[in-house]
Amino acid sequence: MGAAAGQLRSLQGWLRADPVVGRSAVVEVGGGVPGPGEMGTGLDVLQLVTGNGWSAASFVLAVVAWRQSRPQRPRVEIRRGDTVVVLTDCSEEEIERAVRALEAGDADEGDAR
Repeated sequence: MGAAAGQLRSLQGWLRADPVVGRSAVVEVGGGVPGPGEMGTGLDVLQLVTGNGWSAASFVLAVVAWRQSRPQRPRVEIRRGDTVVVLTDCSEEEIERAVRALEAGDADEGDAR
């Protein structure tokens, strides 16, 4: 298993163990298996299926806590619909911006239904 795949598995375990996130979301590692002649790990993304009670703030804080527990703090990209959030330094401003963007994504998804 490559370093990136190990990071995804670590984050998956962290989120599943989080009392709020683990109760309101299903966390799975997914992605495509490389096609013939293509290189890849087969583990590209961490997929999160949210349910009732999901909180963007709790999710972002859980990701930040995981990231801060890592010896080398990886860049984390979160995609939800058309919303993309990148966590690099996990400053207070970056965390607030991420939560607002993901909450706005919730509102947009509700409008589309």
